[in-house]
Amino acid sequence: MKHHHHHHHDNNNPAKDLKHHKHLEHLAEAGAAMAGAYALHEKHQIKKDPQHAHSHKMAEEVAATIAIGAAGFALHEHHMVKEAKHRLKEEKHHDRHHRRRHHH
Repeated sequence: MKHHHHHHHDNNNPAKDLKHHKHLEHLAEAGAAMAGAYALHEKHQIKKDPQHAHSHKMAEEVAATIAIGAAGFALHEHHMVKEAKHRLKEEKHHDRHHRRRHHH
């Protein structure tokens, strides 16, 4: 399976990058929460529906795996948000100093 990492930073627009990564981080967090809730639901179904325990157990494991993957992706995006914030701060700092030099 090929992974497509979307690290195509728009170096000219760190604000756009920040917004993009924040959005992905929030989506990943929501996905992790939903998959986690579904895993718990399936775990509960094992007790309520013992004759289908095997399929509920499998669904629980798949949902738990998805939750872990989504949480990992959320963590990755959180790192990207921090990086974009840093670049944005540097750009603002650079602009301030650059403009000051031209006014003398």
